[in-house]
Amino acid sequence: MTVSIKAVNDLGRHVGPLRAELEEAVREVIASGWFVLGRQVTAFEDAFAAYCGTEFCVSVANGTDALELALKALGISSGERVATVANAGMYSTTAILAAGARPVYADIDPKTLLIDPESLYAVLAQQRPAALIVTHLYGRMVDMPMIVEMARAHDVPVIEDCAQAHGALLAGRRSGAWGDLGCFSFYPTKNLGALGDGGAVVTASVALAERLRGLRQYGWGSKYRADLPGGRNSRLDELQAALLARMLPYLDGWNARRRAIAVAYSAGIIHPRVRSSASGGEDYVAHLYVVRCDGREALRTFLAEAGIPSEVHYPLPDYRQLSLAGVVDGVELGATDLACNEVLTLPCFPEMTDEEVAAIIERVNAWRVQCCL
Repeated sequence: MTVSIKAVNDLGRHVGPLRAELEEAVREVIASGWFVLGRQVTAFEDAFAAYCGTEFCVSVANGTDALELALKALGISSGERVATVANAGMYSTTAILAAGARPVYADIDPKTLLIDPESLYAVLAQQRPAALIVTHLYGRMVDMPMIVEMARAHDVPVIEDCAQAHGALLAGRRSGAWGDLGCFSFYPTKNLGALGDGGAVVTASVALAERLRGLRQYGWGSKYRADLPGGRNSRLDELQAALLARMLPYLDGWNARRRAIAVAYSAGIIHPRVRSSASGGEDYVAHLYVVRCDGREALRTFLAEAGIPSEVHYPLPDYRQLSLAGVVDGVELGATDLACNEVLTLPCFPEMTDEEVAAIIERVNAWRVQCCL
């Protein structure tokens, strides 16, 4: 079978079936004459907070702003340390630096590619960070009961980076509802994606929600009075809020289909040099289907020859980025370095057909002839 997939997330196929519904939402916003911080934003914030099982949702311009403003809402000050991982594309590191803080890194568990509890314990005990950003990478949730207990024992507030885990569920609680704050991106490729940029922070804290509302709008305590330091212009617009509200009811169904595709991949790919640790449980929403591969570039070329796209999420640890030279030095994390050299992302989006999934599995398994015989 010929595979005709444009990208690992084919947005045209994803949004196309909703075109009429989304166009109606746009017309409604245009007719209202109100385009920033209006009733569409309020309605979406209420709906998303309820979906996540939290009291409050404060929308912002994008997911990186969500992390930065969450740090500022906690009162993280210049030069303080914030613990995170380094295999997640620089997003948490960028936010930490923007907040004036310093990133300190825990290694990852090579089986899950998520933060390693033993490494984190050492960071908490030795580095004494002022906050912890926990990343639910590729749609898989970190073991939050264990991590929250560990952080609480060290009196460290927890921020969940849920940009890749909308709707993931662990022990009856969704991603974002475990930490002091949960941060989301609505970039178009996310499990719940806008038709542009967007983000949000969810929390159960009245005080943190109030600070976030001020920080997203210049630090205003009241109109034109900037009472909070560190404020900026970071607002979700009415158009994106209206579109997200229309798509939110579809999220659980989309996640179920993503998970089914991931389960099919895991069952079907049988190759000595291609390994996956994807989960089939509700704590995994298959934002990305990522395998580890010896000879990654050779497999990418083999797939591309059959019209199958792939990506690398992510090829370089944060501490090895050129922009951090002189800022973060001397970090050596073995599991993180090895994972960044091996990870490979296969197509995974809800509109994929079973036939397309089967064709990709067949192609990956056929690489055995090229590399192993």
